[in-house]
Amino acid sequence: DMLDSFIDAVTKTLKGGGKVTMVGFGTFTVSKRAARNGRNPQTGETIKIKAKKVARFKPGKELTEKL
Repeated sequence: DMLDSFIDAVTKTLKGGGKVTMVGFGTFTVSKRAARNGRNPQTGETIKIKAKKVARFKPGKELTEKL
């Protein structure tokens, strides 16, 4: 359906290093999250969390104003 097509297009663009801007709605980008140390909440043990890429969404001005 249409939503699946939209998600596929955004995913392909982000994987390719691009960004998707929808005027009046917002922008989808990829951000790099550095490796870091975390803590297992059950045991308190320190664990290493790998670096990874994450999707980000920044709402546009028009969307923000409507909220």
